[in-house]
Amino acid sequence: MARQVTLHASPRDRSGKGVARSLRREGRIPAVIYGRGRDPEALSLEATQVIRFLSESGAATTLVDLEVPGRASVKALLREVQRNPVRPADVIHLDLYEVRAGEKITVEVPINFVGSPEGVRNFGGVLDMTAHTLEVRVLPTEIPDHLDVDVTALNIGQSIHVSDLQFPNLEILNDPRQTVCTVVAPRAEEVAAPVAEAAEVAEPELIRKPKEEGEEGEEGEEGGKAKAKEEAPKAKGKEKE
Repeated sequence: MARQVTLHASPRDRSGKGVARSLRREGRIPAVIYGRGRDPEALSLEATQVIRFLSESGAATTLVDLEVPGRASVKALLREVQRNPVRPADVIHLDLYEVRAGEKITVEVPINFVGSPEGVRNFGGVLDMTAHTLEVRVLPTEIPDHLDVDVTALNIGQSIHVSDLQFPNLEILNDPRQTVCTVVAPRAEEVAAPVAEAAEVAEPELIRKPKEEGEEGEEGEEGGKAKAKEEAPKAKGKEKE
């Protein structure tokens, strides 16, 4: 059965930032209600009631009885909460969506994972929760606070998909192939690579650069040219003889 709360509202015929600030100074919060083919209607709510309502878990799935003086109460769901970006605790505006008790609506319901998986308890695995809410179609009076998913029997490598889930009085609209949770193997510890023994007996670095073979070769070549010059006249003399 859906949780219900009563909020007292008053109509307002003015809007704008100045009006909203005035309302908040008076201890009221601007709001609007729409849906069911009706034109959006501007309202104001008691701030203390709103803050208490929003502080409770499951506010998004709570059925609101909205009471306006001189009218029959209407049922609504919270659709959006606007907060002060600097002080998130300060509520700036609420959006409410009117519903009818006998007509199904679409809502997001949080998942509550129940139990400790087999693969976590006995094999050191990790439960990876890949989905945290499910989109369901349900009668307003049957909206659950949460959906319990039992993970006790899951071993490493096993998963639960949307197609595995069934709940009374509602229809799950998510893709049946969607994974809800899985148990994964523990992450292997990284082992440091062994240091090569060659590094321990590495040769010491030479401070003075050794003479390269090319340098010696140049000296030898120059010496050979000088010797050839000395021997050249003798060779010419022999030709004259």
